[in-house]
Amino acid sequence: MTAGLDVHALQGLRATRRDLDLIRRRIRRHLDEHEGYVAFSGGKDSLVVLDLVRQVAPDAVVMFFDSGLEFPETYAYLEQLTALWSLNLHVIPARMTTLEVLAGNGGWDHRALDLGVPNLHQVLIVEPAAIGHRAHGPGELWGVRAQESRGRAAGYVNALRSATCRCTTTCTTQQRRAQHGGLISRVDGTVAYGPVWDWHTDEIWGHISRNQLPVNPVYDKLRRLGAPEHFLRVSAMIDGSRLEEGRITWLRRGWPTLFEELATVLPRLREFV
Repeated sequence: MTAGLDVHALQGLRATRRDLDLIRRRIRRHLDEHEGYVAFSGGKDSLVVLDLVRQVAPDAVVMFFDSGLEFPETYAYLEQLTALWSLNLHVIPARMTTLEVLAGNGGWDHRALDLGVPNLHQVLIVEPAAIGHRAHGPGELWGVRAQESRGRAAGYVNALRSATCRCTTTCTTQQRRAQHGGLISRVDGTVAYGPVWDWHTDEIWGHISRNQLPVNPVYDKLRRLGAPEHFLRVSAMIDGSRLEEGRITWLRRGWPTLFEELATVLPRLREFV
């Protein structure tokens, strides 16, 4: 039997429509003005950002926020990539693991009490990011893309509108997006730039294929299980999103032993299979 068409390899043969030189210049300027770090999740989007940053600043600080509930393959991948690319990697473990937060909020066991634990965003993102900023500066380079959710898209659109209002030059819409898009200034003084903020998924895979970047093996495993593109996620194994759409089914199929262990702590997991 012959192998099927490798769609990602095909995407890699297409020339990118992005001005990568401009993106690299923006990355350099962002690091010069704000310092900070590259947020790396182990996923495809942050991998592309990390690749672009390394072309400008090979010794840039790379931060991995450890939820304590990452796929086993992600931890091994992180070690391998760090060795391969000589990353200046800093791992920040959450003060409470994802499992501890989920088990403590009372929502995953009909008989459990709500212990009043913090929410996941606070524990997994806000607190580790604050640690990173205190140590390395207010800047952040991340792989968050507008295509992934309405909330993210709205955040980028609002930030671009604000930046455009302050711009003193006459630019076309395309130039405004290229020159000012992807930059989000927060009320706490930190500034995040997403070099791939308006990229589509096929562009991400095209860049990875074109440059032969090493990808987290979780993606291939999920594909072999039959998971569609929108379920190809390598964040925490459970984080409360897309449960009704069958996300837990892929966890159970691909990591059955882990699923059973998690279900003993979070009995309601079985309701989503």
